[in-house]
Amino acid sequence: MSSSMPQIDAPQIIACTVSRDVQNFDLLIEDMESALGEAWGDLGFSESLAFFSQPEAATLELIALALDSEDEDNLPMMSEIISQAKSRHIKVILIAEDMSPASLHSLLRQGADEFVPYPLPEGELAATIERLRAGPEPTAEHIEAGPKLKPGADKDGAVIVVHGLAGGTGATSMAVNLAWELATSDKKNPPKVCLLDFDLQFGAVATYLDLPRREVVYDMLIETDEMDEESFGQALLTYEDTLQVLTAPADMLPLDLITSEDVTRILDMARNQFDYVVVDMPSTLVQWTETVLSNAHVYFAMLELDMRCAQNALRFKRALQSEELPVEKLRYVMNRAPKFTDLNAKARVKRMAESLGISIDVQLPDGGKQVTQANDHGLPLANTAAKNPLRREIAKLASSIHDLKADEAKAA
Repeated sequence: MSSSMPQIDAPQIIACTVSRDVQNFDLLIEDMESALGEAWGDLGFSESLAFFSQPEAATLELIALALDSEDEDNLPMMSEIISQAKSRHIKVILIAEDMSPASLHSLLRQGADEFVPYPLPEGELAATIERLRAGPEPTAEHIEAGPKLKPGADKDGAVIVVHGLAGGTGATSMAVNLAWELATSDKKNPPKVCLLDFDLQFGAVATYLDLPRREVVYDMLIETDEMDEESFGQALLTYEDTLQVLTAPADMLPLDLITSEDVTRILDMARNQFDYVVVDMPSTLVQWTETVLSNAHVYFAMLELDMRCAQNALRFKRALQSEELPVEKLRYVMNRAPKFTDLNAKARVKRMAESLGISIDVQLPDGGKQVTQANDHGLPLANTAAKNPLRREIAKLASSIHDLKADEAKAA
């Protein structure tokens, strides 16, 4: 009489970490266990290439390719791992620590689906896995794709940049509302306006206009050398048939993922197709800030009446001067400026400008709770609080910019 041991079904392996030594990424181990339980395994680089062709790999849905600076000498093998995974329809999450932007850029172009920096942000890996397993993002009917751009257009649009010198200075609010006011500044012959969100990490333009963040933006950013009017137009979204918007990517990306050459190509494309290109910049200075400044017709630097903004404005000015950049393009904007009757505060603004050696060209009033409410609802101030004092000042600013451009066009 024979007896056999009961068979215990092992869980299917749907994911694997691939690394030189997974023990170097202890937080990754914890997050994989939290997200997938026992339905994951671990492979070395060479092992993964052999495993892909095994029958056991048939259930594999994704790999987490974990790399650090020591792996940069072995990029060809990393590229081969990504290529082999993609050829078998296996998703690739790139987990990277202390790697150069050039290496990251190379691997992302090979086809990695997602990038997550290490140490891993709280809950980011689980969210990424869930997003990849859910498949491609749905194309909702209410999402209106960007325009079909005309090849060979040459509008020579004006580039207007908004740069917050500290967090919370209202730079994105100004960029969104200025772009909207420019787009609606002429009812008979409305100008074509494009709003670019260049804050790749915390860009909020999509939030302030209630637009989705799409993967196609990331695809366009990492392949600007192959970008044409069609691919650029596909990355844009149309807001209320009036304003074209390039949102920030869906995921938080390194600011140096794109280079000065990438930014130049995007700005050139936008200037050829639109009358105005409004750029919302990250508050951080990056290698391509110089490129944006050089292309800008006017560069608004947003600040408030406090010590942090004063110190940042001074450092910002000195940094540009040390590189002999065109600081004459800067126009300092005081947000939440004091009321006309507050003489004491008005005097403080004057002393601040004198001590910094700058001219505060624009003073915007405090729009109050209506600004926050408009942003939360994804609407420009003109659509929610047309009489708001901040909206009125931004509308005046947009009108003066449009009139100036019209005068220049006549003179030309």
